[in-house]
Amino acid sequence: MWHIATWSPTGNGPRQAAEASIVETAAETADDAIRGADVVILAAPPLACLDLIDILKASLGDALDEAAVVTDVASTKQAIGSRADEAGLRFVGGHPMAGRELGGYESADSNLFVRRPWVLVPGANATRDDVARIERIANACGAQPVEMDAGDHDSAVAAISHLPLVVAAALVQAVTGDRRDGEDAADWNVARRLASTGWEGMTRLARGDVDMGVGILATNAPAVAVRLRALRDVIDGWLAAIEGSDQDDVRRRLEDARQRLGEGP
Repeated sequence: MWHIATWSPTGNGPRQAAEASIVETAAETADDAIRGADVVILAAPPLACLDLIDILKASLGDALDEAAVVTDVASTKQAIGSRADEAGLRFVGGHPMAGRELGGYESADSNLFVRRPWVLVPGANATRDDVARIERIANACGAQPVEMDAGDHDSAVAAISHLPLVVAAALVQAVTGDRRDGEDAADWNVARRLASTGWEGMTRLARGDVDMGVGILATNAPAVAVRLRALRDVIDGWLAAIEGSDQDDVRRRLEDARQRLGEGP
């Protein structure tokens, strides 16, 4: 039988979850939430996870039991894992490969992780039993645990998750105008009336939590920069093909993209 205690800076989500009997306790303080815990889950943006690890380090041996296993669900793993190792925590980094651009308790979906990979990255102080504990949590959510190296994980998600975030935000700026300049693009009022599912799908990630996005890009900057430069090179090729009216090259590029997606993972 599991007992779940939760805490957040505002207390809103934990309180709603407790009222709905999803969790047993909405703790008043972080120390209250982790006292006596077998497992501590950090469900916060990457930069906040770094701060929380510092708090856990200060609580180690007091509110935090030295045998407790700490995990997280953040989108980057190297920076967080390194901080946890330095803090002496029994840390097993985690990243369920599913999410929504909407946040808050009201956006929760009990089927979100079903049949999705849940990456596990064991830290330097974690034992095989510690990893097994986090695997059981992933299995309980219907996910499929996948153990990986932190560097391999960050490189992969830079391509399939973090680069798309930047592209979505850049697309919005390119089409609507950069609000930092104080003006909308001249034709945006016309274009926005015509925007449909294609625009919605391509810009969905740009609707997400800004603090989450900043944390992701701050803690995985080198890998994202590599992918962004590769994209820039590809876009230069597209420009040459389109401006040169090279229909054969355009066709080749479109067919290549379609075939690669059809191959599956």
